[in-house]
Amino acid sequence: MLVRRRVFWLVVGVVVVVAAIWLVLAFNCPSSGIGITSRVRQKHRLKNRTAFPSAADFDTRVTLDALLQRGDDRSRWSVERAARVQGLVIDVEHAGSEAANCFNPCRRDIHVLIAPRKDAPKSEQVVLEVTPKMRDWAAGQGIDWSEETLQKQLIGHWCEFEGWLYFDVDHDEESENVAPGNAENWRGTAWEVHPITKIRVLE
Repeated sequence: MLVRRRVFWLVVGVVVVVAAIWLVLAFNCPSSGIGITSRVRQKHRLKNRTAFPSAADFDTRVTLDALLQRGDDRSRWSVERAARVQGLVIDVEHAGSEAANCFNPCRRDIHVLIAPRKDAPKSEQVVLEVTPKMRDWAAGQGIDWSEETLQKQLIGHWCEFEGWLYFDVDHDEESENVAPGNAENWRGTAWEVHPITKIRVLE
């Protein structure tokens, strides 16, 4: 009985410590998020960039059509460059909790799906992302980049987006360009504008 009681309190103690660490990280999440390896932490830093691209950072070759051009595109663009892309907004929705945001369910990325036309299948859609850090910046400027507001303002409209290029290696095998014909594909390319730094409704 004594051994069981000690084990119980040991488990409780571990749970409390883990929960405390998670709370600290969740509400004070660093740009590196939660990552064991330096590669993962660097990937999170790219997702969580807050610096705005300068005019020289933009790769003017990047367009919606260029992003969707078929063929293995893993080395087509550079994560050191930015892009300005126009497209029809198909959907706006929260992503799941992830390590880049310290698994905080209240601070999730927002996916903005764009395509060349309204009836484009998933394999012809590109994912752009608004991050919690850029949402905080927007709020400081009096701009509402919440999921609900972006859904009302963007869906069904032709819009222009600016931001940093990012290759989502975690989902490249679910993109038409890397894995053509895969029934599980839910995007045209694993290249994203992530984070979005500017949004403009054109039509």
